[in-house]
Amino acid sequence: MYLFVDLAYVLGLLIANRLEVPGNLAETARRIVASETLYRIALSSQLIGSLCTVLLAFGLYGAVKPIGKNLALLALLFRLVEATIFALGVLFSFVVLKTYIDSDYLKAFGFNQPSVLVNLRSAFYSNSFTIAGIFFSFGSILFFYLFLKSTYIPKVLSAFGLLTSALVTIISFMELILPRYAAMLQFGWGPLALAEILVGLWLLFKGVNLKPREK
Repeated sequence: MYLFVDLAYVLGLLIANRLEVPGNLAETARRIVASETLYRIALSSQLIGSLCTVLLAFGLYGAVKPIGKNLALLALLFRLVEATIFALGVLFSFVVLKTYIDSDYLKAFGFNQPSVLVNLRSAFYSNSFTIAGIFFSFGSILFFYLFLKSTYIPKVLSAFGLLTSALVTIISFMELILPRYAAMLQFGWGPLALAEILVGLWLLFKGVNLKPREK
């Protein structure tokens, strides 16, 4: 699920970014309308990422529940809120797409140019992504903390995941406070993405170590 979540989100974002022209809202709207099916695939991929996040969260909860039931439940709730917020962002993108295609919707909303909706969609999506990232990072911190207390995966992987999750918390709040640096701050997600890939591969090929810790 770690690998599925990362793959689904990255694939959806890469496709969507190909259709977006920074600073040119009218051209972005034109490209999205011209490549409607491709854009729908991008949004559907991101929605799959949200669904896989729910499965991942329940899987992690079941794994670390014996280590700390209350913290595991709290981490699960953070990740479920994350998935919900991100899914709402995708929903809004589908609504905006409908208004592109049907001019009657533009008139109903009082917009004469689709570029206005592109601007609203971009603002809503970027902020929902950032806020979802905050809930994600809190859940990730708790899950990696519980992994660190266990013997399930190597301590170095747990510690790396814990530190990079805390980094995402910082950069997400910085994006809300200093949005002009948002593009630069996105690079802060890289270390956590690496941590999730490494942990995902470890769990896939090695599984969890259920041997009790030596005292």
